[in-house]
Order: sequence, then C-alpha cells, then structure tokens
Amino acid sequence: MSDKSILAAETFKNGFNCSQSVLSVFAEDVGLTKDCCFRVASPFGSGIARMQETCGAISGALMVIGLRYGKGEHGLEADKANAYKLSQQLIAKFKEKHKSINCLELLDNLNINTPEGMAEIQKRELFRCSCTKYVQDAVELAESILV
Repeated sequence: MSDKSILAAETFKNGFNCSQSVLSVFAEDVGLTKDCCFRVASPFGSGIARMQETCGAISGALMVIGLRYGKGEHGLEADKANAYKLSQQLIAKFKEKHKSINCLELLDNLNINTPEGMAEIQKRELFRCSCTKYVQDAVELAESILV
C-alpha cells in the first residue's frame, strides 16, 4: 500500500468524499492546492452528486490523468487521445478487480438516497470497508499511470 493510498483513506475517513480523497493526494503532482482539489472534486462524490453513477474514486483518478496528460489550451489532439487511452486502462484495471465502476453496483445495489438503503450501507459498514478500498485502489492505479 502506497503512502498516497494511505493518505487518501485517511482523508476519506475524515469526511471528504471519495473523489476529493483521491484527487487531493495528487495536488502537488498536478500543480494544485489541496483546497482547490477538494473544491473541484466536491460534486463528484457518491457516483457524481450522490446519483450513484460513476464511482467518485474513479472520477478523482480520471481528473488526475486529465491534469497530467490531458489536452490543454495549447495542447494537441494526441494529448487528448493519450488521456483517453490511459483513462481506459485505469478503468479496465479497476473493473478487473471490482467488476464495475458504478457506485450503485459497488455498494451492492443499495441506494444511498433512501433511508432503508443508507441504513443497510451503514449497518454493513460499506463506506468504511468497501469505499475506502475503492479509494485506495483508484489512487494506486493512478500512481501506476503517472510515470
């Protein structure tokens, strides 16, 4: 387990969402402040705005790839193509390990937006057990891509 993945897990345990926790540990690597990372990644938690779609940990890792390799204002189409390729590799590896990148599926199809779903998630400690692992895995996959 890398230092960044441990720090991301601690950040998650301290009340930041999955996306914030992943992106923030790469702040220095991508030339942003932690505060900026926390702000920009804020709406991406719980599968984007609590909609349980794409896992926030994946969104955070994709932001890292984009910030490092994406096409900027004066970039080339090849930069965008490379960012897509690296993103697809990260997603494929995450899916290989966890079978999905969909937040709802990763939380055993329990809806965080219903009292019953949230109660079951809390009872089973899925945020602490499963989501923490997703955060750590997304960080480690992003680290393996950032050379």
